[in-house]
Amino acid sequence: MSNEIKTITPEEVQQLLNEGKSVSLIDVREDEEVAEGKIPVAKHIRLGTIPERLEEINKDEEHIMICRSGRRSEHACEYLQEAGYEVKNMVGGMMKWEGDVK
Repeated sequence: MSNEIKTITPEEVQQLLNEGKSVSLIDVREDEEVAEGKIPVAKHIRLGTIPERLEEINKDEEHIMICRSGRRSEHACEYLQEAGYEVKNMVGGMMKWEGDVK
């Protein structure tokens, strides 16, 4: 069984948004980091709160996990993938994001 985490680049995420695709972005950073700006359509679920907030994450769609550099979101991906979710990790995280933030 492959536990490899699928990845997506910030550019690819931007492309999906530009095309008007319905994508689920989940930002797992801490509150103070998100306060400095997140991708407008991203939902904020702190990494530490994912286990108790699983019901907010739809199992029928794929989710793109985001953090500052891509490391915490990778942990989130590992956890969610184990739990049966379809996830991708945005490599490079918000440090590499060049699109809109709010």
